[in-house]
Amino acid sequence: MTADTLSAILVSGIVLGSVYALMASGLSLVWSTLGIFNFAHGVLMTLGAYVAWTVSDAAGLGLWIGAGVAVGIAAVIGVGILMERLVVRPFYDNRDILLITVMTTLAVMIFLEKGIQLVWGARLKQLTPIAPGQVDFLGTTISAQEMLIIVVAPILMVALGAFLRWSRIGRGIRAVGQNANAARLIGIGVSQLFVVTFALSAALAALTGILLGSVRLLTPTFGAEPLVKALIIVIFGGLGSLGGTVAASYLIGILEAALIFVIGIYWAPSMIFVLLIVVLLFRPQGLFGKVVR
Repeated sequence: MTADTLSAILVSGIVLGSVYALMASGLSLVWSTLGIFNFAHGVLMTLGAYVAWTVSDAAGLGLWIGAGVAVGIAAVIGVGILMERLVVRPFYDNRDILLITVMTTLAVMIFLEKGIQLVWGARLKQLTPIAPGQVDFLGTTISAQEMLIIVVAPILMVALGAFLRWSRIGRGIRAVGQNANAARLIGIGVSQLFVVTFALSAALAALTGILLGSVRLLTPTFGAEPLVKALIIVIFGGLGSLGGTVAASYLIGILEAALIFVIGIYWAPSMIFVLLIVVLLFRPQGLFGKVVR
């Protein structure tokens, strides 16, 4: 294996890890705050990309790509808030909320996927790159859009971590995640923070879809594969650990790139699942999770 090959694998892994970090952080945020998995997270990513395409592409409204980004994120935030109110909030006091919300968010996923196909059709689409052209990174030529993903992901992860650690709303979200009943007793607006959490998660999903939508082709099931990878990463890194999720994202991304080179693109996902099973056998709390006693 040459140095150029190693460099290409590393760069590919960093790109994948950056995408996974953006995607998985939203899932991790919802889990750590509400204690549920949002299985519609992937289709929110798809919806954001399609809305941005409609606003910015010549076949749609033909506006500036920046307008597409803004409208796509805003639209998905609205859908995320609506989801929280209609299919999650009614079950907050139900002891089986985890199982119920698996079913309700899966239902939303199917509904939105079919809706996207009905509105936009099954024909492949692609967003205009926010950053056109190519750049050289670590001796490998990649698109400027991929470089943008590499730069944006860690900046947003640091900003999200700082928001949760130092802002009043962020500290409230963390308090609710630790004990919602205690947070409610000291006057924290738990329901409002649940809405904020869903909105943040939806915004991250939409941005991921928009950034990735000019690198890959858009289909109604565009977000399905990233959702599966994000679920693996959240569990692999440790449930409720944002730092663990980010670290696991880059670890899985680089590992996947190496596996694709060694055993091919079709077997690589299977081997990642095998790795997850092996890790959970020895560390059920994930690589970076803490044991809860």
